[in-house]
Amino acid sequence: MKPIKRHPYLLMTILLIVLIVCFFIAINLGSIKVSFVQLLKGLFIEYDQQVASVYQIRFPRIIVTILSGCALALSGLLFQVVLKNPLADPGLIGMSSGAYLAHLLVGIILPELYTIKPLLAGLGGLLAFILIYGLSWRDGLNTTRVILIGVAIHYFFNAIIQVIESMTSSSSSVSTVTLYSWHDVWLLFIYLLPLMIMMMFLAKACDLMNFSNRTLLSLGVPVNTYRLVLSLIAVMMCSISVAVVGILGFIALLVPHLARLLVGSQHRYLIPTCSMLGAIVLLLADTIGRVIIAPYEISPSFIMAIIGAPLFIILLKRSHELHGD
Repeated sequence: MKPIKRHPYLLMTILLIVLIVCFFIAINLGSIKVSFVQLLKGLFIEYDQQVASVYQIRFPRIIVTILSGCALALSGLLFQVVLKNPLADPGLIGMSSGAYLAHLLVGIILPELYTIKPLLAGLGGLLAFILIYGLSWRDGLNTTRVILIGVAIHYFFNAIIQVIESMTSSSSSVSTVTLYSWHDVWLLFIYLLPLMIMMMFLAKACDLMNFSNRTLLSLGVPVNTYRLVLSLIAVMMCSISVAVVGILGFIALLVPHLARLLVGSQHRYLIPTCSMLGAIVLLLADTIGRVIIAPYEISPSFIMAIIGAPLFIILLKRSHELHGD
């Protein structure tokens, strides 16, 4: 891994190429197939019915998957930075379930608020964040206590979600085709893009979080302010993604570990690497789930659990320094 860490820009270029290749593979897997030349002609030169169908059905789904994968991976990275714990994951500690519970309740009670549903889901994630941090506070913030209380809150919210879904018959492990529209794409762009840009400007703040609180306070660094801002960004990125694609496990936990093994612990490299890896992993999981038993589908959350769990164990066994080079 050392040679790769010395050439992070080369690795990021390779990841970008892999993402583009996965994008075109995902476009062509299904009943409709278009060549690269046909796709370009249909998009920019003349109308093509097959290209139009791909554009209206597959493009939104693929773009939503890419954006959600980026956001979830970055959210996991931020929580691991803030809590200084490699097991910190917004799904594991209750943020995702809080956001999804708010998403469900808004969909049932006020379905006309579709456009601002991501914000309302963000409010649900934020309330879960406040609840977990508030219950964990005792003469300071103990990260172990945060995770333990977060797990308890996660199971509590999950139980409520299962009751609601059983009453509304909205839960299914194997479903028919999942459809996203360009409206979903624009919602994610509008809400997530500003947060991702903010993250790039906070790379140095993330690096500072690697030091002990005592060292940072002695240097005059506003540790609690940094921790609060980074936590809020992580909560909103996770919650907005959950509002559109639902709860997806392992991405926020697995991808940051893999990114550290590839490029080390400097966040100016970690953030773009983590975002591209998250997009690639979720796009692969969604594509496999879409085609493996077509015309039915397997949720990418199940694909991630099947593939992600053993892969995460392998990474843990091979990695001696989860947060270092």
